[in-house]
Amino acid sequence: MKRFFKVTGLLIVLAAIVVGGILVYNWRDRHPDYGIDINLKNHQPDILTVGVAKRTITPQIVDTWNDQNSDFEYHEKDGDTFNDLNGNGKFDAFWIAGMSNAKPAQGVHDDVWSRVMVIDDGKNRIALVTLDAIGFLHGDVIDIRKRIPKELHIDYTLISSTHTHESNDLVGIWGKDMFHSGVDPGMLEYVKTQTIAAITDAVKHLKPSKLVFAEDLSGNDSLLIKDTRKPIVKATGIHVMQVIDYKTNTTMGTLINWSNHPETLWSKNLLISSDFPHYVREAVENGVYNGEELVREGLGGTTLYFSGVIGGLMAPHPSLSISDPFTQEHYEEPSFKKAKAIGDHIALMTLKALQRQSDTITESTISVRAKTVLAPLENDAFKLAGGIGLIKMGMPEYFKVRTEVGAIRIGPALFVSIPGEIYPEIIFGGIEAPKGREFNIEPLEIPPIQDFINDRYKFYLGLSNDEIGYIIPKSEWDTEAPYLYHDERDTYGEENSLGPETGPFIYKALKEVLGDLE
Repeated sequence: MKRFFKVTGLLIVLAAIVVGGILVYNWRDRHPDYGIDINLKNHQPDILTVGVAKRTITPQIVDTWNDQNSDFEYHEKDGDTFNDLNGNGKFDAFWIAGMSNAKPAQGVHDDVWSRVMVIDDGKNRIALVTLDAIGFLHGDVIDIRKRIPKELHIDYTLISSTHTHESNDLVGIWGKDMFHSGVDPGMLEYVKTQTIAAITDAVKHLKPSKLVFAEDLSGNDSLLIKDTRKPIVKATGIHVMQVIDYKTNTTMGTLINWSNHPETLWSKNLLISSDFPHYVREAVENGVYNGEELVREGLGGTTLYFSGVIGGLMAPHPSLSISDPFTQEHYEEPSFKKAKAIGDHIALMTLKALQRQSDTITESTISVRAKTVLAPLENDAFKLAGGIGLIKMGMPEYFKVRTEVGAIRIGPALFVSIPGEIYPEIIFGGIEAPKGREFNIEPLEIPPIQDFINDRYKFYLGLSNDEIGYIIPKSEWDTEAPYLYHDERDTYGEENSLGPETGPFIYKALKEVLGDLE
């Protein structure tokens, strides 16, 4: 009996060592030598040179599958089977990210992209990148930065995700189940190589350019957004920067920044898509169409779409009715028609804003302030997901993750780099301290971030250089009953956040970089 207990105890110790070793290995810092503290300035305005490019990052769907019970999820226990079209004996699935596990793509509706704009003021050169992805982790951003050829002379690269809920998983938590990563390593590598190629293409196409800034702050876009969590503070406003070839006076590219979750197609879509950003870009580039009829001319060039302040949660929820801008037909149920209606509305507002009132600059400088920060990781689910290898978030320090904040000034515009889905209250104001909150405190993230910005045009680039999840005001944090505003259920957001300190931490970091830039 004594021998049995000794052997059992030894096995338990060995198992604990193995498990601990796996956790420590997966939590390791993958970039121990990395950190940035950038403060780029130029006091001599000159004609800017700009290059724009795009490369597809669309997965090639090889194997399809048979949904026996029509639940839009792949489960072998339900009798679901796959069609081994390449004959290798396994299911080569690309798992759609954003709604639930077990959603293999059945095909492609529209390409997903890596789109790049490189801007040079004669001294500083930056690359603005937008990916059609649910998110792109900071470690992967660092991988790309380290692999950008030095001869391209890129001083700073910002990589943002549109946060489409209809493309393949590049984060890890949307695989076949909660214990298997949804990231295909080959696909992730393809995204990185295509992005580097797009940056290279953009540098090759650098040309003297004029920049045109415009915005629509009418609030009419609020009809396209549902704020699904109290307090109701919508992040409205469309922000635009058009790039025009200095010599030919033709459009090279257009940058659009708007705040809404690209999740119009919701949970039953099984086709790869960039959701409504696809229709925004198509309409701005090629024109807005009502069926076969061209209603408004497009600008040409390449359009880049950046998601903005989408926490809170800004969404085209299935309960939100969206009207077609031409037929006035209303769409509530998720569909590509609903996504197109949203895209057409945003494109029309963008084109009208540029025509109605805009500022054109022919000379400018670029200023950049960006820095690495170590954010506290308190979410136990994220810790476990990192420990078992679902999410590759290395920790330079004990339960702290490396991320980044920054700000870029070009002419009359400021671009704020935010590493996740920030709640509008932190940016625009309106934070509350409702009854039922977890922490008996008054709002900490005040005054709002916009109060620290004096620039005429403001671009808030969410999910930039990372996806740390929701950035929630600490006084609105709530995971236990009694629930906020006497609601019967808990709020959504906390489960996909680093923790309650994330809001005040990111607020402080943003405030500091904005102050440094001034």
